[in-house]
Amino acid sequence: MSALLSIRGLGKRFLSRGTIVRAMENVSLDVQEGEFVTIVGPSGCGKSTLLNILVGLYPPSGGEIRFEGKPIRGLNPEIGYVTQQDNLLPWRTLRKNVLLPIEFRGGDGGGAEERVRALIRKVGLAGFDNHYPHELSGGMRQRANIIRTLAYNPRVILMDEPFGPLDAQTRLTLQNQLLDLWSEERKTIIFITHDLTEAITLADRVVVMTGRPGTIKSVTPIAIPRPRDVYHIHHSEAYREVYDKLWEELRAEVARIM
Repeated sequence: MSALLSIRGLGKRFLSRGTIVRAMENVSLDVQEGEFVTIVGPSGCGKSTLLNILVGLYPPSGGEIRFEGKPIRGLNPEIGYVTQQDNLLPWRTLRKNVLLPIEFRGGDGGGAEERVRALIRKVGLAGFDNHYPHELSGGMRQRANIIRTLAYNPRVILMDEPFGPLDAQTRLTLQNQLLDLWSEERKTIIFITHDLTEAITLADRVVVMTGRPGTIKSVTPIAIPRPRDVYHIHHSEAYREVYDKLWEELRAEVARIM
């Protein structure tokens, strides 16, 4: 089966104060359609840089990206991006914020409105359609951020620590809702996190990156059956086994850069 997204030998160098910084090098990974891949690694290993290259915000210094077998350069409208910050426009209501990317693409009349209403219901925000961002909690704004990306129906969604700023209870709730959405929509997701439990709970495969310059150290399939109980998954033997394996790999990289 050919990959939906194929990364080959990707590297990125930055010039900082006259010095070349190698953020990452020789990153290669195939991602299948409908797959949920999580990426962990020590701070500064190029995880966010990788997503910025995939979405077209940065050009790579080397290597290539293929989408459905075709090389891509620059912005790819089939790839959506969810960041840590919700970036909701303060003068637009929740519903209008979620509609925004559809409006940018010309909209599709009543179909768009119905999809947005359905997504708002799915993430428990019904009744808040006409609230402004300052009237919503951090978790509510991040749910709006996620469904705003889902609303225009991209094939691939990149997520850069979307639950990082949230408290533990809200994180668990949003992890559960994200898995429900993924089960229904079957989008291809690449998700960055510093939380190894989150990485295992969500993923079909977990990618561990080395310290800078970041490259891929390992790719581990997660054989824990779905649907998964995000609240109790850490009690299972299968979880503990894969956690211990991945933590040893990650701990070695953190220790090396320290």
